[in-house]
Amino acid sequence: MNAPNSSHHLLPTVNQRAIPAPMLASLQAELGDRCSTALVVREQHGRDESSFDVPPPGVVVFVESTAEVARVVQLAAQYGVPVIPFGVGTSLEGQMLAVQGGVSMDMGRMNQVLQINAEDLTVTVQPGVTRKQLNEAVKSTGLFFPIDPGADATLGGMAATRASGTNAVRYGTMRENVLALEVVTASGEVIRTGTRAKKSSAGYDLTRLMVGSEGTLGIMTEITVKLYPLPEAVMAASCSFASLADAVNATIQIIQLGVPIARCELLDAGTVRIVNAYAKLTLPESALLLMEFHGSPAGVKEQVDMVQAIASDHGGDTFEWAETPEERTRLWTARHNAYFAGVQSRPGCKVITTDTCVPISRLADALLDSVNEVHEAGLPYFLVGHVGDGNFHMAYLIDPQIPQERAQAEQLNHRLVERALQLGGTCTGEHGVGLHKMEFLTTETGQGAVNMMRTLKRALDPKNILNPGKIFIL
Repeated sequence: MNAPNSSHHLLPTVNQRAIPAPMLASLQAELGDRCSTALVVREQHGRDESSFDVPPPGVVVFVESTAEVARVVQLAAQYGVPVIPFGVGTSLEGQMLAVQGGVSMDMGRMNQVLQINAEDLTVTVQPGVTRKQLNEAVKSTGLFFPIDPGADATLGGMAATRASGTNAVRYGTMRENVLALEVVTASGEVIRTGTRAKKSSAGYDLTRLMVGSEGTLGIMTEITVKLYPLPEAVMAASCSFASLADAVNATIQIIQLGVPIARCELLDAGTVRIVNAYAKLTLPESALLLMEFHGSPAGVKEQVDMVQAIASDHGGDTFEWAETPEERTRLWTARHNAYFAGVQSRPGCKVITTDTCVPISRLADALLDSVNEVHEAGLPYFLVGHVGDGNFHMAYLIDPQIPQERAQAEQLNHRLVERALQLGGTCTGEHGVGLHKMEFLTTETGQGAVNMMRTLKRALDPKNILNPGKIFIL
């Protein structure tokens, strides 16, 4: 792997593709006030939760139907202008930044839950539906959608980045939970992939091709996902450990023994301190596992007893239970707000996040060495991990006015990713490649695999208008 580029966040100069006047006139005529060139609107759609500094898109359009998405893409194809789908802007790797200019397509008004098929445990939604909105819509059926990346992201964004989150250890990721799609291609054609059937052997798996493609191969306009029965019993707990190593090793044993735990989240002592201050909690400020158990009352009790025994073997104590919905919500809200708690702990900072995932047996090797490195560097950080599936995040809190801090964070990130790859892991477990992980993608998959991806991109998007400059450079 090459030495990290200290200016990696400052993208190489690329040609900004201007929007021709005839195209802009067509957009304005067809969409009216839902086509905006106002700077404040363009700037809002020109940033996300990443640390990249990129000029805003040339125009923002607020689409309301598949037909409008297709029409905008047809105009973009005619004039060779980039189109970048935009959900709620929570991406962490720069996926929705207009690195080559163009049209930011806001999908927020395509927010209808189209069809709930409770008997088949499926639901079809438009891409602007958020995960919380979806669960509210299906609540009366006794079902729920478990994928929970923390932020109240849209289903379109979650499918595009192959998101997962806190429940993935039991319910899987978006890859396992998307059954079918409606997609607008780079020519403006509307196609459908997959069905509501739970399996199919019909041709290429275009659904899986689109899920995780980060808007570079097509724009999703309908998404059919799996639902699950609400568990009869739910119990959440926190457990403190004397050391981070003890907490990690307890997690490894829980998973290796096949305990069907629903959530298993790790915070180190410094992160617990940050979360306590932000959420006004009194969690013990030591290495902490946050866990949740789903199932029948008897099944949950069996899971709890096994986990308590394993935790005790590794020095875990101070089990604190959150049994009521209100207590559980408060606990998981605090975990989900760890990102914002970290940002607030260093006012004015920028966050450079990592997102490695390793086989569960190598979790201790990857995580503990990475923590030791950041301690030695002295850079402020926080640590959270979906450690039940070997995924964890270091977030380095840098002063954007101090270039040396950014360079140091990128070097730490580089070594962390290199370590994960050497241990049989990946450079990104759930955030996607975007702009930040392009060099690591080649190292992980090999040049031949990246070349195959380029071949697919060129075949499906010959004018390179769908979210260009992401995942790899053509």
